[in-house]
Amino acid sequence: MTTLERPQSKLSMADKAARIDAICEKARILPVITIAREEDILPLADALAAGGIRTLEVTLRSALGLKAIEVLRKLRPELCVGAGTVLDRGMFAAVEAAGAQFVVTPGITPELLQAGVESEIPLLPGISTPSEIMLGYALGYRRFKLFPAEISGGVAAIKAFGGPFGDIRFCPTGGVNPANVRNYMALPNVMCIGGTWMLDSSWIKNGDWARIEACSAEAMALVDAN
Repeated sequence: MTTLERPQSKLSMADKAARIDAICEKARILPVITIAREEDILPLADALAAGGIRTLEVTLRSALGLKAIEVLRKLRPELCVGAGTVLDRGMFAAVEAAGAQFVVTPGITPELLQAGVESEIPLLPGISTPSEIMLGYALGYRRFKLFPAEISGGVAAIKAFGGPFGDIRFCPTGGVNPANVRNYMALPNVMCIGGTWMLDSSWIKNGDWARIEACSAEAMALVDAN
């Protein structure tokens, strides 16, 4: 397929930014989930939901990522389920087919940015520099994931980005934790945060769903305090 033949999304980039805003406003926290065992998919999602976290970023870091998205979209339709760690156009197409409601990437390539322009599903591309923001900006992107947030300058970086990029909003992910989450959420150009601290691997391995539910509720209380 040539560039001229590529399908164009019926949604504008502004429409997709509005969808990201709606998802993030409702979510406040995007838990970054990696599924190691198929039997964990539903109880983990249920524990998060019981704690108030009902928007899930299921990563493709494991072979069960696509399966988890399919299962959750079919059996937990009340949840908002997105795909994370999408690295190329093929993975983007796969998560679309699995039913993902949004897509998150750790970084950007021209190919991925173009896939997001063409897709009906909103893409939240990962960036860590002003130049990467500008590459996305040229294609109409106005919402980005700052990753890895703490290593990339954290709160200070997001404040600085607010100068030249006044209409950009961020979802900082990577190093966000209970000690600093309020500092991020207090920034006017932060729409939500990505985190993993409510997903301790030992709790998941041991099926300690009550612990995950409690930690999720505590996390939501932290972000809602802003």
